[in-house]
Amino acid sequence: MPSFAERLLAWYDQHGRHDLPWQRDRSPYRVWVSEIMLQQTQVATVIPYFERFMARFPSVAALAAAPLDEVLHHWSGLGYYARARNLQAAACALMSQHGGEFPATVDEVASLPGIGRSTAGAILALSRGLQVPILDGNVKRVLTRHRAVEGWPDTPATLRLLWPLAGQLTPAARAADYTQAIMDLGATLCVRRQPACERCPVAEDCVARARGEQAAFPTARPRKTLPRRQTVMLVLKRASDGALMLARRPPSGIWGGLWSFPEVAQAIHCADFCASADLDLLTDPVPGPAVTHTFTHFQLQITPLTAAVRERGSRCMDSPDLLWYNALAPAAVGLPRPVADLIHSLAPPLEGTP
Repeated sequence: MPSFAERLLAWYDQHGRHDLPWQRDRSPYRVWVSEIMLQQTQVATVIPYFERFMARFPSVAALAAAPLDEVLHHWSGLGYYARARNLQAAACALMSQHGGEFPATVDEVASLPGIGRSTAGAILALSRGLQVPILDGNVKRVLTRHRAVEGWPDTPATLRLLWPLAGQLTPAARAADYTQAIMDLGATLCVRRQPACERCPVAEDCVARARGEQAAFPTARPRKTLPRRQTVMLVLKRASDGALMLARRPPSGIWGGLWSFPEVAQAIHCADFCASADLDLLTDPVPGPAVTHTFTHFQLQITPLTAAVRERGSRCMDSPDLLWYNALAPAAVGLPRPVADLIHSLAPPLEGTP
C-alpha cells in the first residue's frame, strides 16, 4: 500500500484546493496573515477580509507602520481581536529584529507574538517547503481518527502523542503540498459531522472507520456551563446631528483597543457618565432589547440604553479615547460585531431607500 503521504498527495493533485488567494505569491507574509485569519474562521468568510487586508497592508513594513485603529478596522467582523493586535506586534518585531523578513526556524517564528508552533510550521512549510509538521484543528481531526488517538486533542498528554505522529507522516518531498493537502482533507472530507469516508484517500487503514467510530474522534472537549455576565451600553445620540458617542476599550481584555459604546454596570449610572463626559441628558434613557454575545469562556448580555445628549464642552473632542461616530460617514476604526450591528440598526435609512 502506498504511504499515507503518497495517497494524500495523489488525492490533493486531483481534488485539493489550489486557487485560494493566499496560494498566489505564496510568501511567508501572505501565508502568515491567512493562517491567523483562518483560526476559528471559515475559508469563505476569510477570503474577502484577506483580500482587503492585503490591498491595504501588502507587506510586513506596511502593517508595522499602520495605525492600530486602522488594522482593527480591517479586522472588524472577524472576531478574536487579539489576533489583529498580535499581527501588528509581530510585524513590528519582524521589522526591528529581523529586517522585515521571517526567520528560518520554527522556534524563531513561534517566538513572535500570536504565533504558535503549528502556525509557525505552516508558514515555513507552505511558503518555503520546509519539512515541518503542523497540528491545527483539521489535522488533529484527521490524525485522531486515522490512528484512533483518544483524549481531547488540546490536552498536553494527547499533544505528546499527536506531534510525533504529525512529524513522522510529513514527507521531505513536497512538504508544502502535503501540508495544504492534510488541511484540505480535514476541511472538506474528514469534517466534524458525517465525514465523507467513501472518498477519503487514507480511509483504507483508518482505525476509527474500521471500528465504525468516526463520530467518537476527536474526543469532545469536556462540557462546562458558560458563566453569564451583564453590562449596560450607553447609546448616546448627539441631538445636533445624531452622531453616537464611542469610547476606546482598554488595550487588553475583550475587544481590546476597539471602539464600543460606553459601558456602565447599571442604568442608573448613565447620568454619572454623562456628567463625567460634559454631556447634558436631554431625554430619559430608554432601554432596548437585550443582546447576548458568546465568547469562548463566557456569555455577555448587553442591554442598550438610548438617550439624546448635548455637549457642554469639548471633553469628547479633546479626548483620544472618546469620539462622535457618524454611521453615515463612519470613521475607520475597529468595532466589535455586536456594536457594529447595533449601530447599523440605529442608522437612519439613506435617501431613496424603503
